[in-house]
Amino acid sequence: MPNKRKSSFIQQLTPYVKGFRLPLLIAVVGAIVASTITVIGPDRLKEITDVITDGLALIAQGNTKGIDTTKVGQIASQLMILYALGWLVNYLQGFIMASLIQEFSKRLRLAIAEKINRLPLAYFDSHPQGDTMSRVTNDVDTTSQSLSQSLGQLLSSLVLLIAVIIMMVKTDVKMTLTALGAVLVGYLLTGFIMAKSQPLFKRQQENLAKMTSFVEEVYSGHQVVTSYHAVPEVTQSFDQLNAKLYQSMWKSQFFSGIMMPLMQFIGNFSYVMVCVVGASLVINGEITIGTIVAFMSYVRIFSQPLSQIAQASGQLQSAKASLGRILEFLAETEMEDETAKQAELNQVRGDLSFDHVSFGYAPDKTIIHDFTVDVTAGQKIAIVGPTGAGKTTIVNLLMKFYQINQGAIKIDGIDINDLRREAVHSVFSMVLQDTWLFEGTIKENLIYNQRGISDDEVIAAAKAVGIHHFIMTLPEGYQTVLDESVSLSVGQKQLMTIARALLKNAPLLILDEATSSVDTRTEELIQRAMDKLMEGRTSFVIAHRLSTIKNADLILVMKDGNIIEQGNHDQLMTQSGFYADLYNSQFEEVTD
Repeated sequence: MPNKRKSSFIQQLTPYVKGFRLPLLIAVVGAIVASTITVIGPDRLKEITDVITDGLALIAQGNTKGIDTTKVGQIASQLMILYALGWLVNYLQGFIMASLIQEFSKRLRLAIAEKINRLPLAYFDSHPQGDTMSRVTNDVDTTSQSLSQSLGQLLSSLVLLIAVIIMMVKTDVKMTLTALGAVLVGYLLTGFIMAKSQPLFKRQQENLAKMTSFVEEVYSGHQVVTSYHAVPEVTQSFDQLNAKLYQSMWKSQFFSGIMMPLMQFIGNFSYVMVCVVGASLVINGEITIGTIVAFMSYVRIFSQPLSQIAQASGQLQSAKASLGRILEFLAETEMEDETAKQAELNQVRGDLSFDHVSFGYAPDKTIIHDFTVDVTAGQKIAIVGPTGAGKTTIVNLLMKFYQINQGAIKIDGIDINDLRREAVHSVFSMVLQDTWLFEGTIKENLIYNQRGISDDEVIAAAKAVGIHHFIMTLPEGYQTVLDESVSLSVGQKQLMTIARALLKNAPLLILDEATSSVDTRTEELIQRAMDKLMEGRTSFVIAHRLSTIKNADLILVMKDGNIIEQGNHDQLMTQSGFYADLYNSQFEEVTD
């Protein structure tokens, strides 16, 4: 099972590392060259030491020749050239690795951006926004930073470690066994720590996602939290989440941080053992002092990649945990690919039909039962009913945000399952209860993603919904940038969204509780604007205030996912049924 997971993990990464083989090969070759130059240095130092030692021995014997300074100078010059070349190659290798990692991060970000557009609405309805944001921000940043700080270093360190071992064996086997014996314990401890730390890093990222989700939730509902005096409770919940994050982060960083000092201790211990064993071998005449000098350099070089590998391993654990969450997100089920669908909507009339439609957000729980209704072009259809009756679900199905389980929805006789989502969305304008305006000019907000809209058309739409006068009172008129410095009422925002829908000029219209958040006078203004918007369009209106849909051509009364009554206002009032009770109860509330 672990091997299967590992294979799956690598397979998931494959699309994001295409084209990396040649640059990575060059980086590996560069690391080999740089490491070779690094390990040649101690061997040359051994030669210098032996030349000096032999010269001193000759001087002690009365030989006037003394130390061969010419040879020492030649070796020293060669060393300087080698070290300069090693620095250059090492820099190029590091540059290549950094470029690869940045390209990898870029591909991940692009994949995430494209993935978000392919995910169904069901994903966002079933996942906290904070968790999704954490995956596409915190986890990507953590992956990029950890790989930048560790991958290139790990590659260089591994190559250098292999190279130094080869040179140590070439120089003296006994001294090599002495140095490696002390390090073996370090490797075993490092492997144990890595196995223990991986779940901790994953828990750290999960707790960070929960924290991000909670903060985003509380921040968006700040006014409610304050008005309900819930700050102490929210603070307590935050402290609990923060404590969990602190514990997981402390533990993961503790295990990550302990590896470097552990490797440094092992390296220093190996350094001492080389000195002790080397001195004994020199006394016995088995090696020269130059060999000890070379091995002391080798041990110093040997301990450096060990420490770097330990540090890089900890960072890679963090990167792997974050990358795993990113790949989980990228592996989520996407919307159906509809590029092969050829059906078109040309000169849309606006006829609509729901033919025995059934639907449930969960497979085992159907909330829309055998929904059937025919709508003629230009009709105003109102959908009313208690909360949870399925009114907004009907709109979601009509817009193809969700796939129906049974039945068919047709526009001008064409099943929407035969149409691409873009084609369905293009024939609808929507005005929702929750207004959405972005930071940009008023004109940009009104035109939003439409092409060929003139200034005169923008002004005409604003005048039609009664928002033109207010816009002209702003400092820059239609060029006023909507940001925190511009205060808009709920009604003004709603009128702007209605003007936006008017500019889209789509043949079909959906109004979902567009007046539920405003006062009665503002509702009258918005209602007149909506009446203007609905002229000549097939319109679906969802409303709790039944007084706003009295003039609807057809009123569908829903309860528990079923149409229990239908007709116009007068017909339904005459029936004295569920609709009449709803209407009269609202009238009584207004009277009271």
